[in-house]
Amino acid sequence: MSEDPGRGQPVKKPRSRRIRPYTLTGGRTRGRHQLLVETLISVPRYDPALSDKLMPESRALYERARSQVSLAELSSMLSIPLGVVRVLVSDLAAQGAVFIHPTAHAYHHDRNVLERILNGLKQLPV
Repeated sequence: MSEDPGRGQPVKKPRSRRIRPYTLTGGRTRGRHQLLVETLISVPRYDPALSDKLMPESRALYERARSQVSLAELSSMLSIPLGVVRVLVSDLAAQGAVFIHPTAHAYHHDRNVLERILNGLKQLPV
């Protein structure tokens, strides 16, 4: 801190708005859930009290996920690295705050689902 020349009182320097990504995740690089770039998330029951308790970055993710959105979109909209978004969304999911929608990867062993996807793709107009 420096002193205000006219008043002799300490002047607070503004903190940098840039925070290192690893500080947002506590140094973690992986979450509890396998989240792909295209994974969709949404908020099943919005809770304003929960939103107020979250860190600013988690709060922004929670607020944006009120309508279904992909991890890639969240990362882009909020200018947060994708790896950080994965960890923070995984934390929100562990709290039950967000719902992670299954991707085709979740069904890669289910032949019926894969056949339905393939049939749907074949029916698309070229």
